[in-house]
Amino acid sequence: MNILVFILIGAIAGWLAGQLMKGSGFGLVTNIIIGVVGSFIGGFVLGLIGLSFGGFIGSVVSATVGAVLLLFLAGLIKK
Repeated sequence: MNILVFILIGAIAGWLAGQLMKGSGFGLVTNIIIGVVGSFIGGFVLGLIGLSFGGFIGSVVSATVGAVLLLFLAGLIKK
């Protein structure tokens, strides 16, 4: 996968996760980091339950699921 596409997916997924979890984004760099880490988490977790998504939209969905999980776990640890 092209690195620019990977970064774009991370930015979109991080922004979406920020919207879903706290109501606003975190800034471009943080959104990318959250989204990229979330893509690995999402791919792993969805793979465990037997789901996989293909294409650009599927990658964004998978990364967003992982990013939401990441933010949820971070919120639990922060409390």
